[in-house]
Amino acid sequence: GPEVTKPLLETSRKGYLAASSASAYSAVSLLQKFGPIMNEGGNMLSLTYIASEKVIPGYGGGMSSAKAQLESDTRTLAYEAGRKWGVRVNTISAGPLKSRAASAIGKEPGQKTFIEYAIDYSKANAPLAQDLYNDDVGNSSLFLCSPLARTVTG
Repeated sequence: GPEVTKPLLETSRKGYLAASSASAYSAVSLLQKFGPIMNEGGNMLSLTYIASEKVIPGYGGGMSSAKAQLESDTRTLAYEAGRKWGVRVNTISAGPLKSRAASAIGKEPGQKTFIEYAIDYSKANAPLAQDLYNDDVGNSSLFLCSPLARTVTG
């Protein structure tokens, strides 16, 4: 959303709705339009973030609410699209990935970015203390779109 750097208490209605529109309703809208022409067994994937479940200071502008909405919608869409078109719907919460968007959160001169702190925390506490790369997310996506995951939805 356009106000992602603002605390929720300082987020305007317009900014909050923009976050929900971009991060949650976009998935609903895509599936409404493409579901009818997708092959049975097709898939829709989205990306979510742990801020949907836990407080992540600096991840504002309604984005945490939008990601919670996306996850709830994913479960509902998985049921509805599965029954209606035989399409699976999933979302991936990958963990701390130093993307361009993530690098913009909490950037103060001379300080680490929020994502750099998150990566450090993950390395110190995760069962597999290793960096996360775009390819890791891509490989998870590939699995979810493959016949190997034909019973995984929602």
